[in-house]
Amino acid sequence: MGALDETTKIVGLSIYSPDGIWVGNADNIVFDLRSRKIDGIFSRNTNPTLVEKGVAVNIPYRWVQSVGDVIILKVFPEKVTIDPKDASRSLPKS
Repeated sequence: MGALDETTKIVGLSIYSPDGIWVGNADNIVFDLRSRKIDGIFSRNTNPTLVEKGVAVNIPYRWVQSVGDVIILKVFPEKVTIDPKDASRSLPKS
């Protein structure tokens, strides 16, 4: 099984904070093309308890502790807030 097969298995998995709180689902993978490595996991619909208004976030892959049936993060902010300058660039919910 190749690396691409392994990375596509991440899409659709639930993502959990180190405290076991659901953060969101892995909707896409963000690649660093220069290094040919995963750079992040994109989650479109997130837990509004952790992410203001449940907006989309890109979780840095270096925050990932393990990937199996779910994704467990080794670090996640207590609360992600929206920078007013970036609010107009938010992606629509699907």
